[in-house]
Parts: sequence; C-alpha cells; structure tokens
Amino acid sequence: MFAPRLALASLSGEADAAWARAGSDYAGCAFLGGVSLDGPTREAARELVARERNEFLPDDPIAFVDEQLAALADAPIRPGVNVRSATLGPIRDVAAACADRDAIVEINAHCRQSEMCDAGCGEALLRDTDRLRSHVAAASDAGVDVSVKVRAEVTGVDLAGVARAIESAGADAIHVDAMDSESVVADVAAAAPSLFVVANNEVRGGESVREYLAYGADAVSLGRPSTDGRVRRRVRAAVDEWFDGDGTTIDERFDDGEAASADRTDGGET
Repeated sequence: MFAPRLALASLSGEADAAWARAGSDYAGCAFLGGVSLDGPTREAARELVARERNEFLPDDPIAFVDEQLAALADAPIRPGVNVRSATLGPIRDVAAACADRDAIVEINAHCRQSEMCDAGCGEALLRDTDRLRSHVAAASDAGVDVSVKVRAEVTGVDLAGVARAIESAGADAIHVDAMDSESVVADVAAAAPSLFVVANNEVRGGESVREYLAYGADAVSLGRPSTDGRVRRRVRAAVDEWFDGDGTTIDERFDDGEAASADRTDGGET
C-alpha cells in the first residue's frame, strides 16, 4: 500500500499538496482532504465554515483533487484523498481522477460533525453498512486502491463487522481512529485479514507505535502532529525499528532530548 508505513491523516481544510510535501521527509502516504464532493456535503461544509471550522470548498472539487494530486507528481510520498459524499456519482468521478495519479481514495465514514452526518456521510455511513459498501464498490470499480476511515467507540457500531463488509465490497485498507479503544485494532485486523490496517490516535513515538503494530496494524498515522517534524521523525524511527528489526533504539537514532510521550492530544480529520 505504501512505505515507509507512516501516513499523515487528513486535516479538514488544511491537508493539501503543500502539507503532504512538507511531510514527505518521513511519511510514506498523505491523505489530503477531507474534500466534500456533492451538494449535500458541500452545504454541510459551508455550515461548518460558518461556525469557524476549516473546510476545502473549491468551485470544482474534482478538478481541485486532480490539481492537488498533480502538484505531488514528483513528491516522494503516495497521496490519498479523504472524500465525503452522500451520493455515488462524485465517488466514481474522484476515483477516476485518483486512478490516473495512483492515489488512494479514502471514503470518510469518520466525521462526527452533525452537519456531515445529517448530509448522509461520515458516521452516518459507518452506521449504514449497505450504503458504505456501495461507496466502496463505486470507488473500487475505477481500479483504484480504496481505504475507509472509521472511528471506534460509536454506539451500536461493530468495527469488526464493518471491516468484513468493506473487505467484501472491494476495499483495500481501513484507517482506524481507535479513540481510547486501542485494542479494537486487533479485532479489525483479525476480522478482515486482506485489509491493510492503518491505526490512528495518540501516535506520538515508540510506545504508541509498538502498541498498535503489536495489535496487528500494518501502519500508523499522525493527525494533528503531522505538521510537527520532530514527531514525524520520532514515529518514523519507531516504524522502521519494528519492520526492519535492526535492533536500533529510538534514542540511539535520534538522541535529541525529545520526550517520547510529547503532547498526547490527538488530531486527525474531523
């Protein structure tokens, strides 16, 4: 899917090509977005902007995605695009644009903002497995790699069941915001063995990286700390140590006095 196995998670209204390029020093993937694609989600985004949240609202979202991906054509990082849509047509269109750029389409079943849920995406998709499967299939039919961003601790939602459902619909990856339930990553990995599992939430250094990878994650991602080069470097060292098995400790690689447990406040796309 990508290497090194550190991704940068989308930050609404902030995660653009310049952000991805800045993070390419240590990350193997960057999820741009979230990008609202259709009428209902764009109206929801405008409502979010009205209450002072950051959102991408280009006149033509598909053209915007293509321009952003083109700007990363020579960058040493694989791009993905986190997208929100209540309807399938725009999912097919953005998937075609991503396929041309070898980019990952990431279906947003994660956003918990009421405006987006009322529009029929984000957590609303997470609660409606049949619709979520349709979104995955629409993207997968374009021949593009498909990820689904999900959130733990949503009442009534079994993430292991969601993982099985999207796997059968053609998804290639699942991006799990574990919240305070880190062990859910193990449930997801066991339920859908063909999915590439990306673990998110409070990834800051060696301890958190090892915990998620021990639970069966294939990679980890950074939310708000994606803009902090010190955290990117520290997490990349821990990822390399796990997968390379060279025995080098994080402190031996980067003995700069940084605390391995720096700010534990997570970020990540809405």
